[in-house]
Amino acid sequence: MNVEITRLPNGLTVATDPMPQLESASLGVWVNCGARHETERQMGVSHMLEHMAFKGTERRTARGIAEEIEAVGGALNAYTSREQTAFHARVLKADVPLAVDILADILTHPVFDPGEIERERQVVLQEIGQARDTPDDIVFDHLQSAVYPGQPMGWPILGNEETVASFVRDDLETYMKANYRAGGMALIASGAVEHAAMVELAMDHFGDLGRGAAPRSEPARYVGTEIRASEELEQVHVAYAFPGIASGDDELFAAQVYVTALGGGMSSRLFQNIRERQGLAYAVFSELTPYSDAGLLTVYAGTALEKTEKVIGLVAQEFSNLKREPVTEEELRRAKDHLKGSLMLSLESTGARMSNLARQEMYFGRFFTLDEILDSIESVTRESLQDLAREFFQPEQAAATVVGNLNGFELRREQLAC
Repeated sequence: MNVEITRLPNGLTVATDPMPQLESASLGVWVNCGARHETERQMGVSHMLEHMAFKGTERRTARGIAEEIEAVGGALNAYTSREQTAFHARVLKADVPLAVDILADILTHPVFDPGEIERERQVVLQEIGQARDTPDDIVFDHLQSAVYPGQPMGWPILGNEETVASFVRDDLETYMKANYRAGGMALIASGAVEHAAMVELAMDHFGDLGRGAAPRSEPARYVGTEIRASEELEQVHVAYAFPGIASGDDELFAAQVYVTALGGGMSSRLFQNIRERQGLAYAVFSELTPYSDAGLLTVYAGTALEKTEKVIGLVAQEFSNLKREPVTEEELRRAKDHLKGSLMLSLESTGARMSNLARQEMYFGRFFTLDEILDSIESVTRESLQDLAREFFQPEQAAATVVGNLNGFELRREQLAC
């Protein structure tokens, strides 16, 4: 990988990962601003702004944006997370200048037409409804609220009906002007691109960005509560969270190996015991979610109501087993190879390489080579994983959520005691 990074005079970062053997490129603009930067009245505005960016500029209509990119076989998309918002495209090599022009146009000259705002408001309200109809998704929204109650980090990224219904043009313009500043943004590209050419395109097209650093947000405060939501569903969806680690923590790679061994794949302890040996769940897994100043370790399982208590007990048992005894050498080797293999396979995609470079730029302000990452994974020991197991699994700190036809069932953190 031949990554190059340039900081422009206005503060915008340009980072490229050229792959000259390809005929296509993935490129996008990452903004260090997401749902956690909102006030309570603004809840969901980052996501609404992501939608509205494609709804017309001073030079292009919403339909014109779609037709122009699709006329060259390209694709535009975007997403909002708790800490960033991203707008990205995939095009052929010859159309990279067009993609940069469109991305710059939607981010520097949007018109926020009131008619488009009203139409897109209805789309977002439908998206909120769809999310609520997806229990294995909504359980994690509830879990986030249980972990960070009364804080921007705990609010739903999509917002709610009340806040989304209130947004007007001035809300979007004010939020964008305050938070979309060059010092907190980066143009990232991977594939058939040349760094010098991308720098020149950035200087030509992003000169209208406001100067300034990324916005600050309220620090995340882990609280940990329980939420239960009774719904007419076939399954009960259970999720637990424990305090994890931040993205810049020295133990990040050890934590990723730990979570992989616990529930990160089909050979993991949770999957093998709960699904394969006992057939108690179709889906069961653990994940690590690091943020800039905090992090979560989460466990999810979907099962029948009458099997829920047993599944919770088995989850607690696996956590406790990892605290009492280190993973075996075989488990350690398998978890490391799983992580390394997944990483290397993903880097054959221009989109994944673009996202990987963006993530590193947003969180670390530098690029870690593949060899550095692989060496960090390889350096993890059985003893370091046991130390993490003792640190992570504290039942009294657990946040818990359950969604389903509960029939009086209560989810309590004491159920994890083992």
